[in-house]
Amino acid sequence: MLRKFSKLMLVVAVLLIAGLIVAGCGQKKAQEPAPQAGAEKMKVGFVYIGTPGDAGWTFAHEKGRQQLVAEMPDIETKVVENVTDADAERVITQLAEEGCKVIFTTSFGFMDPTINVAAKYPDVVFMHCSGYKTAPNVGTYFGRMYQARYLTGLIAGKATKSNLIGYVAAFPIPEVIRGIDAFALGVKKANPDAKVRVVWTNTWFDPAREKQAAQALLDAGADVIAQHQDTPGPQQAAEAAGKLSIGYNSDMSKLAPKAVLTSAVWNWGPFYVDIVKQVKEGTWTNKQWWVPMSEGIVDLAPYSDKVTDEMKQLVEAEKARIISGEWDVFTGPIKDNKGELKVPEGQRMSDADMLSMEWFVDNVEVVK
Repeated sequence: MLRKFSKLMLVVAVLLIAGLIVAGCGQKKAQEPAPQAGAEKMKVGFVYIGTPGDAGWTFAHEKGRQQLVAEMPDIETKVVENVTDADAERVITQLAEEGCKVIFTTSFGFMDPTINVAAKYPDVVFMHCSGYKTAPNVGTYFGRMYQARYLTGLIAGKATKSNLIGYVAAFPIPEVIRGIDAFALGVKKANPDAKVRVVWTNTWFDPAREKQAAQALLDAGADVIAQHQDTPGPQQAAEAAGKLSIGYNSDMSKLAPKAVLTSAVWNWGPFYVDIVKQVKEGTWTNKQWWVPMSEGIVDLAPYSDKVTDEMKQLVEAEKARIISGEWDVFTGPIKDNKGELKVPEGQRMSDADMLSMEWFVDNVEVVK
């Protein structure tokens, strides 16, 4: 009898507790409390063309993703590495199917796949890096890397003794051409006698081929090597030859410490945090972001001890002009390497003209 009574009391107690919980839930609903700690996190996807181990382009994006995770613990990120252009549409679709509400596609070749997938997932925000196509739920983003390139050109122009600077370049697209031209304008400002010789590899990530291209430039007399690829191969070729170099994407000094003077670097973290916050707050729009140096998305890595005080003073003075907005790199007069005046004196190139750039400034030589 006592056991039956105990069971009865237990049932009554449970019902009372349940009633209190229901009443409490009803009260909480009316007050719209903060989400429970166990609420599902917002998913953010990243599509990489390489791996963070490239020490270059993908490494810089990965550092940005890590900052996003550190500053926004209420999100979850999903990453797919080593994605080819041909496989990009499948991978982007996979991330959308897995519930990602924001997807960053981080290579120029992912542009059309991003647009194609976005049409099928109108409730997902897609951000494509370095492209030019948008849609209602697709924005583009890039930084004005040409500004940092110009500053590294100043250092290269002062550092060269042979007056021949080698540039190992990926593909002849406006992004790469713009970077070469900005670098060459910096070289010319610092050293009007120096030339920039370009070799194409038609690769983004091929350490052996890129290193070989740098070696060819060194054999031709170049004593400073710059690049636009995702690996440190050209830097390492310069170091092996006892010459100097300018890194790209991230600080490459640890990979070729005797050669690297500085690097033009990306800082994606603040931008990724800002975009995800915009999506969460409902303020995101399908803009084309082209972020200037003044906002910190592009910069220079620390100088090596081979960078003289004279070089530093020149760079810092030009950097201050750029950041202030009073002057920008593609301000005339600028002639192309065929002698044609492309930008009249005192005029600035428009963003549209810079984004479609297909010509080289007058101190650039392109190896056919």
